[in-house]
Amino acid sequence: MAGNSFGQLFRITTFGESHGVAIGVIVDGCPAGLPVDIEFIQAELDKRKPGQSKITTQRKEADTVQILSGTFEGKTTGTPIAMLIPNEDQRSKDYSHNTDVFRPSHADYTYFTKYGIRDHRGGGRSSARETAARVAAGAIAKLLLKTQGIEVLAHVSSVGKIDAPNISITSAQEFESIREANIVRCADPATAEEMIARIDEIRKQGDTIGGKVSCTITNCPVGLGEPVFDKLHADLGKAMLSINAVHGFEYGSGFTGSEMLGSEHNDIFIKEPDGSVKTLTNFSGGIQGGISNGMPIEFKVAFKPVATIMTNQNTIDAEGNDAQIQGKGRHDPCVVPRAVLIVEAMAALVVADHWLRNKGSKL
Repeated sequence: MAGNSFGQLFRITTFGESHGVAIGVIVDGCPAGLPVDIEFIQAELDKRKPGQSKITTQRKEADTVQILSGTFEGKTTGTPIAMLIPNEDQRSKDYSHNTDVFRPSHADYTYFTKYGIRDHRGGGRSSARETAARVAAGAIAKLLLKTQGIEVLAHVSSVGKIDAPNISITSAQEFESIREANIVRCADPATAEEMIARIDEIRKQGDTIGGKVSCTITNCPVGLGEPVFDKLHADLGKAMLSINAVHGFEYGSGFTGSEMLGSEHNDIFIKEPDGSVKTLTNFSGGIQGGISNGMPIEFKVAFKPVATIMTNQNTIDAEGNDAQIQGKGRHDPCVVPRAVLIVEAMAALVVADHWLRNKGSKL
């Protein structure tokens, strides 16, 4: 199966299935000499792992990461970094009822038609469990970016029709502290309570709900992004749209920008007393001409409602016959609280890749 690798210079390849022995990732292209903080990597995985609260799936996975190669005496060696995350709490019997039945809005039908075979146990390779490997790789990318002062910070900005106000980031530590203080991972405490109540209400109904994750990349230098097809926002868009359940990506003013006049939308350049160049507004989202301009990079990612619901639905089986199916097993009523770390990881991978690529842009 092609399409399992991402990035050019900082490149990852993930492997494994939801109910297999393990999932994992190989990170290639990470510079030698980077201190590897295994506790940081594990902490990132702990924020994504299942079973965290009443509003996430109750599958219990420790998601304990093992680094198999690419490090020596606590630092990267410049060789491929292999990381393994064992699967410990598979309940394959939860999926025995849909061996030959296609779940609505899942990848069952498309995988079966494309390959002539599918792993019905939790969706196999199409399962969002694969994203744990991305978070592990993204943690390495974050460690690399931190050496340059670059921070990637995301939070849940909406659940259904509940929207959080715009959040001003004064420091990464303060932002994360507020976000991690509630189970929905919204950086506005008052809105977080509304979101949690709404998700719990939907969960009790046997249904699911979608939401949005907003992400900001701070201290990104000018010059990241490659013309013409590898524009920074294009690669960020591809990264985000590769995440399970993502149905939308917008950066800067996004779709709202289409309703504005040019005189309203243009970001006016100014020179600060320290000689740095800024813009008065940031409708460009920190990216102009596909290249970072030094302002915070800002974007939003929209997630659809989780496809597995605990009520009967009409569908068809592998023979094309009418069938009914009811969701079973352990599933998130809303994916966005755990998706925050996946969004951050994919953003970090994109920026790390473009940071390395930019090193050779001029003499």
